[in-house]
Amino acid sequence: MVKRTLIIAALIASGFTASVAQTQTEQYLPGITTEGAIYSLPKTAVRIAVRVEKTTFTPGDFAPYAERFLRLKDVGMEPTTSYRIISVSQSALGVSDSTKYYAIRFNNKTAAINVARADDGVLLALNAEPRFQSVPEVFKPSPKPSAVNPRQYMKEDILAAGSTAKMAQLTAQEIYDIRSSRSELVKGQADFMPQDGEQMKLMLSQLDNQDRVLTSLFAGITVKDTTETVLTIIADSAMHRKPLFRFSKHFGLVEADDLSGTPYYISIENLTKLPPVDDKNAKKKKAAYGLYYNVAGRMRSTIYDANKIADEAEFPAGQFGYVELLSADLFNKHYGTRLWLNPISGDIDKLEAEQPK
Repeated sequence: MVKRTLIIAALIASGFTASVAQTQTEQYLPGITTEGAIYSLPKTAVRIAVRVEKTTFTPGDFAPYAERFLRLKDVGMEPTTSYRIISVSQSALGVSDSTKYYAIRFNNKTAAINVARADDGVLLALNAEPRFQSVPEVFKPSPKPSAVNPRQYMKEDILAAGSTAKMAQLTAQEIYDIRSSRSELVKGQADFMPQDGEQMKLMLSQLDNQDRVLTSLFAGITVKDTTETVLTIIADSAMHRKPLFRFSKHFGLVEADDLSGTPYYISIENLTKLPPVDDKNAKKKKAAYGLYYNVAGRMRSTIYDANKIADEAEFPAGQFGYVELLSADLFNKHYGTRLWLNPISGDIDKLEAEQPK
């Protein structure tokens, strides 16, 4: 997470004693707060990663002769493309909550305070370096093998054949010869045996490659390719059976309103049981000075289609909890207070405060 650090050093008049100076933190109202550091608390979004495998089949040039010359049955004669979902996974992501903006107003007698925020304004730490937060790895598809032209493995008599049927027959005979040579090598009966294990391994690999490439002229070529699509859901309240996306085995991942695919839904449950609200204390808290932080609740996110659950996960959720106030007394000049907030939930991860002597 990229952070920004703001250091505010107060100007202390010469000879003035700052024994009662303290940092004031209050709810931010645009147009009222003119000095200080503005920060926000986060709410928890759900990051959904959907991995889809695309399978493309291209029939071989000799597909009509596959059963006749190689005894291969049910060989495809037409090109096809199909898709399947490999995995659906979820993780939590902190985003700035526009309803929870606050200001740290610095008294001109206050000691320097280091305020670390994320790029979107979420408070990460006070008087401390933000802790490293792991983020999901960026998906990198596997490199595709380079295409091989089967004709580079054909002998002159195959290429000179007068018809496709004759080429198929001679290619099939070449495949059988390759398999026979491989068998003789393995049994130690070849005319030219390799001198060591590495040479044996290389020769077998070359024979296997020739067999595979020439056989593809009959059996066809299947290529698989995996992609990842990332969706982000922000729920300010519980939601039930919200359309997330649709999936088609013919077209892959499609939009939620595309009827060509099977619908997938997301439901988010609020698992938090909040304590009763004391209106008098709430008013006092709002009027008091201090640092606001989340006491996060919990939510359960479930992704499913009509038949089964694709993924289910639970996360802390700042928007499903409540806001508390940390006393401003902890941030006066006589405390060496360091604070770390969780960037996903807005909870206090750690608080260190040295007692005044």
